Amino acid sequence: MQPPRTDLAPPKDDPFTVEQLKQYDGSDPSKPIYVAIKGTVFDVTRKADTYGKGKSYNLFAGKDASRALGMSSLKEEDAVSDYSTLSAADTKTLNDWYDFFSKRYNVVGKVIDLPPQGSHSQPPTGGASAL
Repeated sequence: MQPPRTDLAPPKDDPFTVEQLKQYDGSDPSKPIYVAIKGTVFDVTRKADTYGKGKSYNLFAGKDASRALGMSSLKEEDAVSDYSTLSAADTKTLNDWYDFFSKRYNVVGKVIDLPPQGSHSQPPTGGASAL
């Protein structure tokens, strides 16, 4: 595991839409590679050997894949922003990943139009409707 960095830039709060974030998926070598976790956008370009096109963790690039990170999943269907149905253990894993990224990658912004938690094509788990 890589150690925390001491040379990170101050966090930015630039707004990104889900559609804009898709441009930073590693498919265009002239653009940085971004990964979002819980709506926070991290610049992972310096690890293009991991997050770049065709690489092992490219699934996370250009989107908020919080659910997959929490589940330690590399399945495309899990790579969504909705983490509302994660177990307590998976939520802890997700929070650990968030802390890991926060100490190693520059924060470049926030995703401003993520679907609300609990609305991302997950099977219903009961409870009140959001209508």
